[in-house]
Order: sequence, then C-alpha cells, then structure tokens
Amino acid sequence: MDIRTYLDERRRLVEDRLADLMLEPIGAFAQHIEAMRYSLFAGGKRIRPVLCLAGAEAADSGEQTWRRALPVACALECIHTYSLIHDDLPAMDDDDLRRGKPTNHTVFGEAAAILAGDGLLTFAFDLLSGKASAALPDPTRIRIIQTIARAAGPLGMVGGQSLDMIHQGQRIEYEELRLLHRSKTGALITASVACGAMVAGAGEEQEAALRAYGDHIGLAFQIVDDLLDVEATTADLGKSAGSDSKSGKVTYPSLFGVATSRTMAREAVHEAVAALDRFDRQADPLRALAHYIVDRKK
Repeated sequence: MDIRTYLDERRRLVEDRLADLMLEPIGAFAQHIEAMRYSLFAGGKRIRPVLCLAGAEAADSGEQTWRRALPVACALECIHTYSLIHDDLPAMDDDDLRRGKPTNHTVFGEAAAILAGDGLLTFAFDLLSGKASAALPDPTRIRIIQTIARAAGPLGMVGGQSLDMIHQGQRIEYEELRLLHRSKTGALITASVACGAMVAGAGEEQEAALRAYGDHIGLAFQIVDDLLDVEATTADLGKSAGSDSKSGKVTYPSLFGVATSRTMAREAVHEAVAALDRFDRQADPLRALAHYIVDRKK
C-alpha cells in the first residue's frame, strides 16, 4: 500500500475533526486558547492519532469503526502536543524551534506556554468523556480514559520525562534507557494503538497483539529519533538538531553507535510486524506504518 497517501488522508481527517472540536479564540480566554491552537495546528506527522485509527481498522475494517475513533485520536494529539510544549520549555529541553516554527514559549511567553500545555491536556479528557465521543459505550470510554491517563501520567510519559531530566548528563545502562523511553515515548504510542482496538471492540488476544506491536514500534520510533538528532539537519527535522548531545542525554547512538542502533530499530520493526500475524489485510496500514517509522527522515 502507499503509506504516504494513507498517512496524508488520515492526517487530514484528524486535522479536520480537530478544527471542528477545538475551542475558538474568542471571549475572555481568547489569548490562552490562541496559544493552545498555535501548537496544535502547527503541523506534524500526527503519528499517534493515525495509529489509533489504524488500530481500530485492524480490529474491524468497517469505515464507521475507525471514524468513531476520531475523537479519541484527536484527544491523543492534544496530549502529545501538550507534551511537546512542555518539553521545549527552558526548564526542560530549552528549544526554540518545533515543527518548523518558533516554540510556544518563545511566542507567547513561558507562563502562557505552560498553561497552553495544561489546557490541551485537560481538554483531551473533555473530548474523551463528553459529547465528542458519545457514540462510544460508556464502559469503552472509561477503559480508554484510564488507558490514556496511565500512559500519559507518572508511570508513563510524564514519568519518562522525569527520568530524562534526572539522568541528564549521567551515564546509564541500557535497561534504564529502555525504561525511560518505554515510558516517555512508547507508552502513548502503545496506548494509541490499544485505544483504537478498544473502539473496535477487539478481543483480548487482538488487543494484546496490538499492544505488543505498539511497544515494538515505540522502541523503533525512539531509536530513529535519536539517530535523526545525530544525522539530520535542523531544516529537515523542524526542530534543533544535535540537541541531545548538547544536553548531555544518553541516547541509543551514544550507547551503541549509529550502525548498531539502526539495526536495533529494524529488529524492533520486525518484531512489531510479527505481532500482527493473527491479523489479515486490514492490518496492512499498521505494517506499513512500522516500516515508515524506521525509514522516516524527520
């Protein structure tokens, strides 16, 4: 399949739905909402929401199934964007560029950026619990909310970012690095695929297989991110290249070298695709996404 066409079509669907659901910058909170919208609509690959839609499609290829997953996909993108805003802050990675544009805090100020991230995080749970996702059965919504909250919280993405800051400038072992990235990057990626499966009403074995897929591509995604930080340019990435080294972060290339890291990424993709053996052609987008992730240039 043509994965770039698939990604572009699904990305547009997500962005159209985000445009429908997102608050407008009017009234007393206009400036705050404008800061939220600035980063949310700044572009990006929309990998997590697309994984959610593809996970739903893998479990049930009916069009209405993955369309019911759109509000969940939008919530995931809100959470991901909040994490980028906060990651870029001076107290974190102190970056000036994100998605090819000035970072939120350089445009709106540090306090406004913190609040824009907070707003996106909490708005995501409004989308998951409110009218936007009312087509989903309540037990399914509760499971999805719990899954995303755990993936984004202290034992997931936020905890991983905490480990990243704690270990900055330190030498750590592979198992510590794997835990850091499984939490910081992998948890929300795995949750994205799993929540798509929940929307589709996947059985336990299907959902477990999709979670395994998510775990492996989360690893591949992070390794490739580390490699791109070494090999790509700022223009290619849309964010500052070489920032990991400048910040003293331990990465896969710093532990294993570029060649071994690339091999590890391809092995993770192989394991991800193998996890989909029980699925037929409806999982082809997930298979193609795994290869896209390891071959991407930004």
